[in-house]
Amino acid sequence: MIHGLKPVLTMVLVQIISTGMTISYKLAINDEMNLRILIAYRSIFATLFIAPIAFFVERGVRPKLTWTILFQSFLCALFGFSLSQNMYIESMHLTNATFPAAMTNLIPGITFTLAVIFRLESLRFKSLEGKLKVGGTVFGIGGAMLLTFYRGVELPIWSSDLLHIQHQLKHVSGITPLGAMLAVGSCVSYSIWLIIQTKLSQSYPCYYSSTALIVSMASIQSSGFALCTVRDWSEWKLGWNVRLFSAIYSGVVASGVMITLIAWCVKVRGPLFASVFSPLGLVLVALTGSVLLNEKLHLGCVIGGVLIAIGLYFVLWGKARELKRLARLMPVTNSTDSEAQSEASTSNANDDNNHAMIKNGEDKDDNNLAMIKNGEDAV
Repeated sequence: MIHGLKPVLTMVLVQIISTGMTISYKLAINDEMNLRILIAYRSIFATLFIAPIAFFVERGVRPKLTWTILFQSFLCALFGFSLSQNMYIESMHLTNATFPAAMTNLIPGITFTLAVIFRLESLRFKSLEGKLKVGGTVFGIGGAMLLTFYRGVELPIWSSDLLHIQHQLKHVSGITPLGAMLAVGSCVSYSIWLIIQTKLSQSYPCYYSSTALIVSMASIQSSGFALCTVRDWSEWKLGWNVRLFSAIYSGVVASGVMITLIAWCVKVRGPLFASVFSPLGLVLVALTGSVLLNEKLHLGCVIGGVLIAIGLYFVLWGKARELKRLARLMPVTNSTDSEAQSEASTSNANDDNNHAMIKNGEDKDDNNLAMIKNGEDAV
């Protein structure tokens, strides 16, 4: 049971780390830091953190680095980091902070569609597990949309403002078409990354090394983009302040650790499993915001959180039934049982040989007795 809960606990930890990243982004925005530069620093700090670990831990066990693996790593860095993050923050500037966060709820649906197209997931809608996966995905998306767009009455549960920050993101009246397209594009880019990451994990099952390849290529891509768009060198300065904390946390924890965990989970459970936990991050952000930032908690957040939990349970139930069905179709022979069977067969063979030797000995004794009797008769 504990072994089966590892992927679930891993993805919950990923969402907790992602919630901390959202808080660090808000701290950076409050300090008027350019988020394109923050994304560049995030990839650089991630590379400095994970590359030495990958070099020493997986030395001697890494498979040969081919051009296919390098190209897959480049695509993972492009879609999973550079494009998705930069389109997300640009959508925040063209719309508001709520709209791109709401659009991330489309990630499970997009990922499920792409996984079925590329045959990484079986639809099997007539079966119970297929209905559970589709229904759970719909429940999760619906709950996340309800959490985002429906407020309801305010729930005065607690009042706290531990970080004392005010959101200083520029507010735009209305939703611009370009901002909406960038928000959807960010979700599609993230879903494509999960699909490519599945292929990369199969051909290069070294999670530290693959993460190091991804973040190193992402550092080149995002730094180049930031250098082309931000010409003021004073924006790149880091001191002992919130900017340095946001860069280190988002790089070391939210990239170096989180991407490694996602890569492992995608390998063992598939891209859909990793994507259905995305709406859970909205619940954690809402709760954390109400505790640390004194953001108000409303009824829509509670109802949406319940729907997200139901949808997540349905998907996990469907995946568990699917794994059991695959286990029945492809039974795995226990090595201990096979060794016991071989030992038993060996011992049986030895017993048979012993019985045969004893029988031969008895036959020889009978022959000797017969010869002695014949000799006595002759005498």
